[in-house]
Amino acid sequence: MIYVMEGRTSVPYRYSVRQEIRFAGFGGQGIISAGRITGQAAVIYDGKHSVLIQSYGPEARGGACAAEVIVSDRQVDYPMVVQPDVGVIMSQEGYEKYGHDLRPGGLLLVDQDLVQHEPRSDVQVVEVPATRLAESLGRRIVANVVMLGALGAAWPAVSRDALLKAVLAAVPPHTRDLNERAFEEGFRYVKEHAHERKP
Repeated sequence: MIYVMEGRTSVPYRYSVRQEIRFAGFGGQGIISAGRITGQAAVIYDGKHSVLIQSYGPEARGGACAAEVIVSDRQVDYPMVVQPDVGVIMSQEGYEKYGHDLRPGGLLLVDQDLVQHEPRSDVQVVEVPATRLAESLGRRIVANVVMLGALGAAWPAVSRDALLKAVLAAVPPHTRDLNERAFEEGFRYVKEHAHERKP
């Protein structure tokens, strides 16, 4: 399924470039939601253009799933991910399937407790204990929002404020406080552990 989200505002762009990001994990982790929120953040709050492509495994919950997002300052003329600049991976199966498709020098965010990986020199690896941090807030289900906060700290193509606004707009009103805390936990973790990032 492909969704095209277009938008133009007077918000200044960080740089003129096309960025590709792939979220991967298993059904029930909110992988597709994370991709949709990222695209909405880019379009609605940062004034960019975006395309979302989503895929599911044979099972809706527990099966492999992925969401691919293209973010660009200009209209997206080719709506397919070629070689992601960023990978956000929340399951071992997702890593084995997609973890080596990144552009050399790209950024790989992984859930520290769910993904084991070999030493990598081709990409920058950021390990985030997203599920553990979500559990510390009392709701494992917000692990995807923790990862979005981490993404906001590590990837400048979509601003932190835009991501947070998109998260809060996407969730039920009674869960906004929880989701904001989850986002801030992920953002803070990456900022505080930036010096520990692996090459």
